[in-house]
Amino acid sequence: MSDTVSIAHLKSRSLIALGGPEWRSFLQGLITQDVETLAPGEARFGALLTPQGRLLYDLFVVGRAEGAWLDVEAQHRDAIIQRLTMYRLRAKVDIAADDTPVAILFGGEPYEETGWSRDPRLPELGWRGYGAFEANADEADREAQKLRLGAPGPADWGTDKTYPIEANFDLLNGIDFKKGCFIGQETTSRMKRRGVIKNRMLPLVFDGPAPAPGTEVLNGELRAGEVLSGGEGRAMALVRLDRALGAALTVDGRAARVEVPAWMSAETVAPPST
Repeated sequence: MSDTVSIAHLKSRSLIALGGPEWRSFLQGLITQDVETLAPGEARFGALLTPQGRLLYDLFVVGRAEGAWLDVEAQHRDAIIQRLTMYRLRAKVDIAADDTPVAILFGGEPYEETGWSRDPRLPELGWRGYGAFEANADEADREAQKLRLGAPGPADWGTDKTYPIEANFDLLNGIDFKKGCFIGQETTSRMKRRGVIKNRMLPLVFDGPAPAPGTEVLNGELRAGEVLSGGEGRAMALVRLDRALGAALTVDGRAARVEVPAWMSAETVAPPST
């Protein structure tokens, strides 16, 4: 591996093991991602939504020889297991916590792919690893990389607050619009069909430390968005596209501007016509 490759253990993530003869059909009807064609070693990004279509929990589904792992936020693992158990009813599926460590490799590729799965969101986000690996970076390095790329994460979308399209799940391979029904599909599909997305999560650039989460982004006296998370000189914000794109903004009294990531097209973030 080259010296530029970084490996970090993600203590914020943990695993749920799914097995049994009906795990695919069980999960297929719940989450935003298709799992019927998931291959062993492959990872797919998705989410579990509320019936109203808001984000509850993000997840990666990782195919295994028998069953799958769900790579989820560690703080929500018990709640997710409880929710899955509630939905299980008579389905022949096994659901259990799994303490295999979660890691990330970015800035290159592993010598061997064993134990690593390509991050399905963006090539630059590297590989997700499941097992014990020698780390040379920490989770803060990974979060800084995501912020540079403009890829939002759990700290930005919270729980039961945001629609997945506002969090760019549609652009990060997090929603399969061709699959069958899933919880929250009606609202999600309607937003996609109408093509009128008023708000999206985009990077905000400014000088100095990040404003506190919840700080308003202003276009003059008009509210143009809200800071979600961030670091020095850069933050993720949920912005109103018609007020934020190309505008001279302020945040916490400082000049700011919205940056459209390279992986987004101009048409994607075009504000809705009035």
